[in-house]
Amino acid sequence: MQVLNPEILKWARETAGLNLEDAAHALGMTAAGRLAALEAGKEVPSRAVLLKMSKQYRRSLLTFYLPTPPKKGDRGQDFRTVTPDRSVASDALLDALIRDLRARQSLVHSTLEDEEVEPLAFIGSTKMADGITATLRSIQDALQLNLADFRAQKKAEDAFSLLRERAEAVGIFVLLIGNLGSHHSAIPVETFRGFAIADPIAPFVVINDQDAKTAWSFTLLHEIAHLCLGTTGVSGALSDVAIEQFCNDVAGEFTSQDRARQDQARCQLGPGRLYRSHFTIC
Repeated sequence: MQVLNPEILKWARETAGLNLEDAAHALGMTAAGRLAALEAGKEVPSRAVLLKMSKQYRRSLLTFYLPTPPKKGDRGQDFRTVTPDRSVASDALLDALIRDLRARQSLVHSTLEDEEVEPLAFIGSTKMADGITATLRSIQDALQLNLADFRAQKKAEDAFSLLRERAEAVGIFVLLIGNLGSHHSAIPVETFRGFAIADPIAPFVVINDQDAKTAWSFTLLHEIAHLCLGTTGVSGALSDVAIEQFCNDVAGEFTSQDRARQDQARCQLGPGRLYRSHFTIC
């Protein structure tokens, strides 16, 4: 039998957001001491135990035979505000989701590259210094979408469908994903609201479908603004990061039909809650 590095077992458990007691229970072990012994290298796990770990930790079985723990899933830039109550378990689910998304995006990129697809000109075409209006215009030009047509949609679902259709038509892959395949692995919007991969050939935008449908258009526009700025990363519910505020303002300009209410909400809630204020307005 191939020798396993016990550090892998501990890493897989911790990145799944489980403590010893909870993991032992999930694995059907009568005592956490047994799992501690496996992680310390005092015992060798059977294949049956590894299969259970693979399922409970959401890892490929081959992962447990790696020589050292792999690096954390590449989130790009983390635009979320750090809070003391951030859930370790939810962050572990987010990393697992991003690993999957990265794999999908890499496959799509390779396929399009083989087909010699031309890079998309709007990816990284603007800077924050250009201002909100210039970035908004870049998005409109790229999507070939008239603001009046978008705002004329009577239902939030119809507005999102139109926006998604235009985004996908110009080469942006838009996904609605908020879990790892079941409701048991649902990732709360407090952990992530959107994720963008600013690849010039295969740009991806992921929207957390655990969020309200009325928020989807705003999030999609927020992430497309990140694409125009050429920034890859994960966005949360609230943020005081300057680039997040900029993307919020761009999305707000696009979706808002009542600028006075938007300005009032900004004054009442402050910059740290600007993102949520737009969801209320739109």
